[in-house]
Amino acid sequence: MKVLFFGDIIGEPGREALKVLLPELRREFKPDFVIANGENSAHGFGITPKILEDLFSFEIDVITSGNHIWDKKEVMQIIDTEPRLLRPANYPPGVAGIGFKVYTALTGIKIGVLNLEGRVFLSNIDCPFRAAKEAIKTLKEETKIIIVDFHAEITSEKNALAYYLDGEASAIFGTHTHVQTADERILPGGTAFITDAGMCGSANSVIGMKKELALQRFLYDIPVRFEVATDKIKINGVFVEIEDSTGKALSITRISRDCLRG
Repeated sequence: MKVLFFGDIIGEPGREALKVLLPELRREFKPDFVIANGENSAHGFGITPKILEDLFSFEIDVITSGNHIWDKKEVMQIIDTEPRLLRPANYPPGVAGIGFKVYTALTGIKIGVLNLEGRVFLSNIDCPFRAAKEAIKTLKEETKIIIVDFHAEITSEKNALAYYLDGEASAIFGTHTHVQTADERILPGGTAFITDAGMCGSANSVIGMKKELALQRFLYDIPVRFEVATDKIKINGVFVEIEDSTGKALSITRISRDCLRG
């Protein structure tokens, strides 16, 4: 199984970059399944039904998310009816949407996708470690191939979860910080891991937002309405190869590509 995963899509520039570059990456890597984190795809905060439809038109198979999944009220129109949109699985029982599911790739092979959210410096929701164990137990009833998007703030929480799930998940990709790390590796138990897959958005920015506005917040500590930066767009992601019979990762490759736009 070959899987492409893309970090947080930041607004229209990130969406456009994926639209432009994904066909080229498909030719190069020949993925069986494509996943992207879309929680920032609507003007930098949240996602809407129309934007979700656009992302699926790029032949992205599943959209994961995180703490910003609730930022656009329109998401409630689809969160319970669109199984290809995941919210973190460790929200309390009764919250709309689903956090994990088994899908079927073009090859006919099944793949489980699990979305989790960290708790350090984020909402004090249910434990992602315990939620992961329960979800993986369910997913393994149908497939050994399991991809985890862990949307978390700090590197230690992401690294800890990776070792906690080593040998149980095929790959664990960190998201949320929008800064791609250079620590991609396969852990001793056969789980591919990167602390953060990065983002699809402006490299000339502060994590995808106009740097001038971010500087106002840091310098003066006053409320500032952030806007998505639109120049020097690039996409970040990861490509993994997984052994079908065991669910173990065979390779992991970090992806960072410039888009000619901007």
